[in-house]
Amino acid sequence: MKAVIQRVYDAELSVGGETVSEISEGMTVYFGVAKGDSESDCERYAKKIANLRIFEDDNGKMNLSVKDISGEILLISQFTLLANTDRGNRPDFFGAEAPDRAKVLYEYMGKCLEAEGIPVKYGVFGADMTILQSNAGPVTIIMELPKK
Repeated sequence: MKAVIQRVYDAELSVGGETVSEISEGMTVYFGVAKGDSESDCERYAKKIANLRIFEDDNGKMNLSVKDISGEILLISQFTLLANTDRGNRPDFFGAEAPDRAKVLYEYMGKCLEAEGIPVKYGVFGADMTILQSNAGPVTIIMELPKK
């Protein structure tokens, strides 16, 4: 499992020119599911993401979470995060979970984030999406937690 988290002022996701989801201040979370990932992995990631202190407090220190600022999350499935670029110039995606299972875990991840009290908007699993976002900072965190 891997997540790329970006702090944003706002973000909009569209498919085929039609807006599907949009958020105001919060995070875009690009989320990739690897073979063998589980529901318990989603729960761990959701708790960590929900409490990640990457928003500035009144003193300009990154000391607040998305929950603290009443922010939103735009959750985007992205299997390309699991790309292997060790050989040649074309990445392989053998480490990514099969689409049916990955979709289940992607949706579960969203439910876990919602259970943390965060409004979640979704991308369209498997679609060719266009994401427009205003990065804040920019702050980008790559999260890959060790397996338990």
